[in-house]
Amino acid sequence: MRTQLVSVMLMVAVLQAGCGREPGDYRARAADAEPLHTAMQELTGTIVYDIFSPPQASRAYAYASIAAYEALRHDHPEFQTLAGQVNGLTPVPAPEPGAEHYLPLASVHAFMTVGKALTFSSERMDSLHAEMHQRFRGEGIPAPVFERSVAYGDRVAQHILDWMRQDHFLEIRGYPKFTVTSAPGRWVPTPPTYMDAVEPNWAQVRPFALDSAGQFRPNPPLPFDMTEGSPFFRQVQEVYEAGKQLTDEQRQIAEFWNNNPYTMNIRGHAMFATKKVTPGGHWMGIVAIAARKSGADLMQSTEAYVRTAIAMADGFLACWEEKFRSNLVRPETVINAHLDESWVPALQTPPFPEYTSGHSVISTAAATVLTDQFGENFAFVDSTEVEYGLPARSFASFEEAAAEAAMSRLYGGIHYRMAIEEGVIQGRKVGDQVIRRLRTRVEGAEPARTANSVH
Repeated sequence: MRTQLVSVMLMVAVLQAGCGREPGDYRARAADAEPLHTAMQELTGTIVYDIFSPPQASRAYAYASIAAYEALRHDHPEFQTLAGQVNGLTPVPAPEPGAEHYLPLASVHAFMTVGKALTFSSERMDSLHAEMHQRFRGEGIPAPVFERSVAYGDRVAQHILDWMRQDHFLEIRGYPKFTVTSAPGRWVPTPPTYMDAVEPNWAQVRPFALDSAGQFRPNPPLPFDMTEGSPFFRQVQEVYEAGKQLTDEQRQIAEFWNNNPYTMNIRGHAMFATKKVTPGGHWMGIVAIAARKSGADLMQSTEAYVRTAIAMADGFLACWEEKFRSNLVRPETVINAHLDESWVPALQTPPFPEYTSGHSVISTAAATVLTDQFGENFAFVDSTEVEYGLPARSFASFEEAAAEAAMSRLYGGIHYRMAIEEGVIQGRKVGDQVIRRLRTRVEGAEPARTANSVH
């Protein structure tokens, strides 16, 4: 119900944005980033509604953002294509020479077309798509320009979708489920739902900027050894003691960064599910917050989205490659078996192996790219979780937010410290790789910072 209400509010905002404007001055609004921010938020709402796993959500954000970027960049000669930079992307169709296009419309249209193809609830995307078209029509775009721009957005979207279908995602849909073993220290399903492992073959999906999912493998986890005083025992004991002594602030931090897309709640004999934004959706929300605060125009906002989305998508690939390679048991399982059979973590344990921490990897990867985009010490108020009933939190920088997201997993009782610390290192390497390899600006153009960035 909350997601439906937000969707309606977004549609109203889109319609209102197009009201009260004189026809024919649409070119003066070409830099307005709000249509893209609205489209991104609606994609997030659809991903929440469809209950996407975090890796799947990151894939949707990446492909949709690349489509938006490639359709828009022709209006901005200082920006260059990602073709030949991201793995496997061939030159994207250009607008018809000599014919007038309105590329902000083409960009948002391409974004929503790819987003629809990557989600299940197509009617949700269709609804906002129609409202968005009405908003653009209300700006006075001549009919031939409107139709030509939509057609160009379709060509870009189709090119991205054709490329996407070669990323091995469809092939892994038919692979066998993960095999659980009884070997000590290996992952087993956890309460309360005892779900199968999520996306055990994800590392075989094609990366965007990484050479391979295993390019930045972390140090191996400590050997499983529950002898009292052993290094692994101390890791387990820290999680156990932290869970028993959580402060109100630590509990709030754990809840704020929970981002579990499907939490099963049990009250007596009743069971009900709670849907929430994924970690990737949370950070895409932070991109919108930063873009608005900095005064980023449409092209700059699109650049920020695409770089962040690629960093997170590759972060999930790197993390999932290690998760199913090391196949480490979760703290809840070990604590219940060896220390306290009644202990329950503050957060519900996600259904996949422990090492490394996904939040630590993707939050650090996103923060690394966003710092490059908007500058260091970029203070912001993160209101992403407000619609899910949680208060906003303030951060002095993207790095501070990422560090809190990482540590939240220890407070939540679902990760050992080693998974958090190694995940941060892994995520920083992924973010640095995206910065090094993907050049959105033509050589000699201004750095990838928005006009009002904090330096």
